[in-house]
Amino acid sequence: MNQHSPGVSRLEQLRFLERVQLQDLRRTRDWIATEEQLAAAQADRRPAPPPPEWLIEHGIGTGRPAVRVHTGGCWDTRSRCKPATADTARRALAEGVPACPQCRPDTALGMLE
Repeated sequence: MNQHSPGVSRLEQLRFLERVQLQDLRRTRDWIATEEQLAAAQADRRPAPPPPEWLIEHGIGTGRPAVRVHTGGCWDTRSRCKPATADTARRALAEGVPACPQCRPDTALGMLE
């Protein structure tokens, strides 16, 4: 590095260095603020609730009757499913609502057809 540039005083060089360092400090503080925001957003996230153990699939139309009982992890569910307790699922099966042939909730509940 040149000791002295012609026409530039040592004080001007130091002022330039100060401006560069202040820019670096601002950039570092911005990075810190961004990381703090990300950490706060992650802390605010709550884990997703576990899926229900049982689902009752409802039909379309007035009254929306139950049309099928599923286990909570069944891949063959539709958007018309509502969470259910084990007792509700057993009652639906006992009342004649069909069990899903894919996940077999009747077997999981100990109610073979």
